[in-house]
Amino acid sequence: MSRLRLHRESHLVQRIGWLRAAVLGANDGIVSTASLIVGVAAAAATREDVLIAGAAGLVAGAMSMAAGEYVSVSSQADAERADLAREHKELSDHAESEWEELAQIYVERGVDLDLARRVAAQLMEKDALSAHARDELGISEILAARPAQAALTSALTFAAGAGLPLLAVWISPRDLVVPVVSAASLGFLALLGAIGARAGGAAILRATARVMVWGALALALTASVGKIFGMAV
Repeated sequence: MSRLRLHRESHLVQRIGWLRAAVLGANDGIVSTASLIVGVAAAAATREDVLIAGAAGLVAGAMSMAAGEYVSVSSQADAERADLAREHKELSDHAESEWEELAQIYVERGVDLDLARRVAAQLMEKDALSAHARDELGISEILAARPAQAALTSALTFAAGAGLPLLAVWISPRDLVVPVVSAASLGFLALLGAIGARAGGAAILRATARVMVWGALALALTASVGKIFGMAV
């Protein structure tokens, strides 16, 4: 009889925590900073004014992303801890009912009742709280909230994304800032969409088109606002 070989598998869902924050941060960095730059440049501002506005947007945006991610993911972590605390109490006060509840979860997934009860008993004997957290509450180590990781990832990727339109301003001719930054930013967004789709196992063309459409819309709106207010001033 041939011996079965066990092998480690790397699943894309393991990346979901940092990947979501990274893509969101970089995308927001490119779109918001490029839109700010295009809006200011369309108002006939000097290159120095545009660079100052862009740099200020980079710092403010990175801090805003970090704070927003930390607060929102911390709220998720607080909710997870509260659910685990309640489940721990239920396991202490009503162990048999919790065992039957876990078994019924397996039955609903297609396991025979007798086998489901045996599996539930074995899992609860090893680590009852982990079994209920995973199969009843949907809380796992892979998907658990990590506020610091999300905040740091978002801030760093926002700054990296925001730095790209600033670089485009720096190298573009003085009278071509708006078209150069717009074209470069859409190119950066297309590349980001492709990278994010590749890392997450999604369709590259769809992800690329999605970020480019929203980026183009943001650039067009802010350019229009800058043009209108520039003429009014």
